[in-house]
Amino acid sequence: MLDNPPLLTIHRGFRRPDKTLIEAFRGAQTSHLADAMDGRGALDYRIKPLDPMNASFVGPALTAFAYPADIVAMFGALSEAQPGDVIVVANDGYTRTAVLGDIAAGMMKNKGVAAFVTDGLARDKAGVVATGLPVFCQGIQPNSPAMNGPGVVGAPITLGDVHIEPGDVIVGDADGVVVVPAGRLRQVLDRLAQVRAAEARTIALVEQGATMAAGALRVIEKAVIIED
Repeated sequence: MLDNPPLLTIHRGFRRPDKTLIEAFRGAQTSHLADAMDGRGALDYRIKPLDPMNASFVGPALTAFAYPADIVAMFGALSEAQPGDVIVVANDGYTRTAVLGDIAAGMMKNKGVAAFVTDGLARDKAGVVATGLPVFCQGIQPNSPAMNGPGVVGAPITLGDVHIEPGDVIVGDADGVVVVPAGRLRQVLDRLAQVRAAEARTIALVEQGATMAAGALRVIEKAVIIED
């Protein structure tokens, strides 16, 4: 490395989607959204809500990259956050220190942040839950981070094996988190309606006694049978 990077770099100017369009995703089931995006879009399965009873949220992504064991980027994102934003902090999946504690979570709640998502860890679970802020992470780790940087806010990141651009719509529920690319919002909403309709039909069939999905049945009917 020729030169040390800046302590904190903030990229401004990204466009948040229209609020009406964002609200159209509120309450969407994450599995339905994944189905509407060809079975993709969900973050790594280890990223789960600290409080499954307070896991439903939707909002535009305010992205940040925090170097392992550091939280300069987390506070940089907090400084840039607007009401309704979802702060999404990539941390290289680091598991030796926390990225968020109850004090920072309380500040985010005070600022109107919709949720906090990281591939790292949190601490002060009881305090974080008490703030009412939906927080998704890989787990709990009491060790504290430093504030030495470097960190980046407002640039594209990869978190939980999913590429996330600032302004993408982030949706969470008790199952996990799904990322809907900003450029595909209307397309995904159209497909979401189709997924919901198909799901409702299938549930009705199950309630009527169905024992096999139609698609699976077609595959089974074409199976090669070997009598041993």
